[in-house]
Amino acid sequence: MARLALERALPATWVDEVFEVHRNRQYPRELMFSTIVELMTLVTLGLRPSLHAAARKMGNLPVSMAALYDKLNRTEPAILRGLVRGSAQRLAQVAVHLDERTSLPGWQLRIVDGNHLPASEKRLGPLRGYRGAALPGHSLVVYDPDLGLVCDVVACEDAYESERAGMQPLLDSAQAGQLWIADRHFCTHTIMQGWSRAGAEFIVREHARHPRLSRHGCWSGYKRIDTGRVREQAIEVRVVHDDECQARPPSWRRIEIELDTPTEAGETVIGLWSNLPAQVDAATIAALYRKRWRIESMFQRLESVLHSEIKSLGHPRAALLGFTVAVLAYNVVSLLQRAVEQAHHESAPQLEVSSYHLAEHIKSGYEGMLIALPAEHWPSAAEASAQSLAQRLLHLARRISPTQVATSKRGPKIDKPTGYVDGSIARAHVCTARVLKKARAERP
Repeated sequence: MARLALERALPATWVDEVFEVHRNRQYPRELMFSTIVELMTLVTLGLRPSLHAAARKMGNLPVSMAALYDKLNRTEPAILRGLVRGSAQRLAQVAVHLDERTSLPGWQLRIVDGNHLPASEKRLGPLRGYRGAALPGHSLVVYDPDLGLVCDVVACEDAYESERAGMQPLLDSAQAGQLWIADRHFCTHTIMQGWSRAGAEFIVREHARHPRLSRHGCWSGYKRIDTGRVREQAIEVRVVHDDECQARPPSWRRIEIELDTPTEAGETVIGLWSNLPAQVDAATIAALYRKRWRIESMFQRLESVLHSEIKSLGHPRAALLGFTVAVLAYNVVSLLQRAVEQAHHESAPQLEVSSYHLAEHIKSGYEGMLIALPAEHWPSAAEASAQSLAQRLLHLARRISPTQVATSKRGPKIDKPTGYVDGSIARAHVCTARVLKKARAERP
């Protein structure tokens, strides 16, 4: 299954075509870009411990290790975006034949958020004199919660640059029929008006310093929801720039949610801005915004299941390539999750496939399968129709035992006191065996 999905998502000829279309200064000679992506995929899936190990295992690498890393460090961000967008489109064609889920009929959900890469090792010469952390960059990630796929990425090499600075390419690609969901960091007039001009809708959490209003209506639509009470009002945003595109102030909606339980930050009221039509009521908008946390869960799975943060890659472009390839691998795993859940839907309708256990399942059998059945004997999936590939994945998914890949349900978290103590107490140690012995002796 993994082999078929990978071949569908990242066929070598297609990867090289994307490189040709989006490259600016780079050029292929002995080393094709598809080879780099293949090596990085093995690392992000955990099939190889490092890029160096993957290259040595390859055996027929046409260039030296120095040339390999040099090409890695020169990968242009535009190529990364082209890979993610194109690969997601290829997998989306298959995903809709497996299970068509829609959160809001008539709209395609797009959740956008930033992801900052952690500090890398200071292997680069200019970094060795610094004591502080070396940050290789960040990315703006767009996630489709209905398909479970990352559909766009804008990579930024400057770790200190604002996430909002990278929004323009996403605004340029926004389309009618899309519903963009974002947190308060993206509550700016430029971003929201950009979506509106593109014909797209949005739900954005209100920022304390939100764009100034020229008019606001009375509150209406009071309603009880699962997490509290909701109401809404009509608003008009004050026009900052006097141009013909903004001759009329935009008229949007403000939704206010009064929570029964405060957030972790202690907030009891959440405000949302939206330009959705009146047929979508405030309660539905509040429920849709709760889906924004799915992108946070996706980031967590990227870190825990896949090797998206390769700290040995200190060069910004190399680190961003590693993250992007991890995103591509995540989309493949997500498609396989969807196939397994749909294949066992009748016998296990409540099945939730764990991305961690599924990835471990792939790692355990992938190497041996390639030895027993070399790549040239595998049926091609790159040019197969989306429907036929979906049926093939379902056929293979039925052979997987649901208990081997199902998520493990845990009980509710118990709040523990986190009060401050003296440093000597915090640094003290105990003998586990003696503590357990004492606990057994104290049992009734």
